[in-house]
Amino acid sequence: MLGAVTGDTIGSRFEFRSINSTNFELFDIRSKYTDDTVMTMAVAEWLLEDPKHTHKVLEEKMVKYGKLDPQRGYGGMFFRWLFSSQMLNEDGLRRPYNSFGNGSAMRVSAVGWMFDTLEETERVAEISASITHNHPEGIKGAQATAAAIFIARNGKSKTEIKDYITEKYGYNLNRTCDEIRLDYDFDETCQGSVPEAIIAFLDSTDYESAIRLAVSLGGDADTQACIAGGIAEAFYGMPDEIVRGMNIYLPENYKDIIIRLAENSAYNCHSEQLKRCWTPVKQCGNEIVL
Repeated sequence: MLGAVTGDTIGSRFEFRSINSTNFELFDIRSKYTDDTVMTMAVAEWLLEDPKHTHKVLEEKMVKYGKLDPQRGYGGMFFRWLFSSQMLNEDGLRRPYNSFGNGSAMRVSAVGWMFDTLEETERVAEISASITHNHPEGIKGAQATAAAIFIARNGKSKTEIKDYITEKYGYNLNRTCDEIRLDYDFDETCQGSVPEAIIAFLDSTDYESAIRLAVSLGGDADTQACIAGGIAEAFYGMPDEIVRGMNIYLPENYKDIIIRLAENSAYNCHSEQLKRCWTPVKQCGNEIVL
């Protein structure tokens, strides 16, 4: 899960300033977590506190974290879903808006760690997506991302991950980052960014190279790095220096959620690393004091 929010943070400063290179500083004073991370926290807390996995509780968590952290670059329709009464149904719950944007995939990483079977992982990934992204492509993007994390954390090979995602979800993963980079444009859809993020992982040699490759594609760099980073962490783990690097970017309550998820799921393999590498930092509101 930290792999996803780290990718988001590293990719944030390149979202609208494509670098098209793997040669850049990972962390920068301009780096910041975005809506990808905020909603990842909401989904994680939902998984921890709602064993029935209801839309009602997920909505409460998403609205809660959105209101706590409202200036993180939410997309226009999602912002309306969070903050506008026009999105409410007669029962007082928010209605989905048939999106196939990559917001469903960017927030799903915790689902990949929480369950014992691939079938349950994909079932809950669909729930996490369909509260807003109820278009088939929006659901597919979340399920494919969560499935890749589940398969990776269970020690399967890249070939097995690639074959499953290709056969189950129909994504074309028979490309390389070098080929994609030649003419890739900014694309916020699941079908136009989730396969590319998975390919960044498949082309990588370690966690860091997965993030660098995802960012180097251009386009929606923070979300691509978020998706690739979630899968890469499950496959490779994360180096201590990158975990330490995130210490100043994440609020303490976000770190607490990540550690809680670690202690209550298969993500537990990372809990000691997190506690070892993180120390409290000063904050001013929601911003880290550097």
